[in-house]
Amino acid sequence: MSIVATRDALSRIFYQRCFWLFAVLVVLIGAVSFVPASDHGRLVLNAVNMFLLIATVATVGRRTQSFVIALLLAVPAVWFQYLGLWHDNDSHLAVSWICSAALYFIAITYLLRYVFQPRIMTQDKLFGAAAAYLLIGVFWAYLYAIIGFFYPQSYMIVGQPGQLVYADALYLSITVLTSTGFGDVAPLTRAARGICMIEQITGALFVAILIARLAGVYPPRESYIDDKEN
Repeated sequence: MSIVATRDALSRIFYQRCFWLFAVLVVLIGAVSFVPASDHGRLVLNAVNMFLLIATVATVGRRTQSFVIALLLAVPAVWFQYLGLWHDNDSHLAVSWICSAALYFIAITYLLRYVFQPRIMTQDKLFGAAAAYLLIGVFWAYLYAIIGFFYPQSYMIVGQPGQLVYADALYLSITVLTSTGFGDVAPLTRAARGICMIEQITGALFVAILIARLAGVYPPRESYIDDKEN
């Protein structure tokens, strides 16, 4: 009963779940870009990331089963992130990244299934599509960070090989997803290049399929005229 009560409480708070998830994602990207790289900035960034996890759980958890799965991934993600930052332990952070990546993968899958349902395209679905697109960038940022942990020196950062922090990983992910590619953060190993290519393909296909979905909301003009005449 406590799980159902928690799920219902989050449902009331995040009534427009996709909108709030989209809003928190925008705040996270802004925080990564403008919060200074200090202890205070890290605290602010972790607080925003906490809200993102809560909004993700609320969005995914429309049913009890999906809510429990999301919660089981979000709790260790927060716990190991806390341990990694408190003890300055990269292994704990890597476990947190893996749990977060799994949670966001489930969230993306749920949002895509929700958005591309053969029903009327609502405002909530549009925010869901936008949130799914940004979540793809966040999900791949964790993949880049995980690759950097298991394969050190996998990235060139401003002309020098270095350790990829989460802010740099998210920056790289967004530039790859949007096919911008400034080149100041570049993959060096095959594993890093491989997931970069997959993200580029995913971003292009997502936009193309979403446009096709939006175009299919309304019938062709000829069909509308024929129905009106009949």
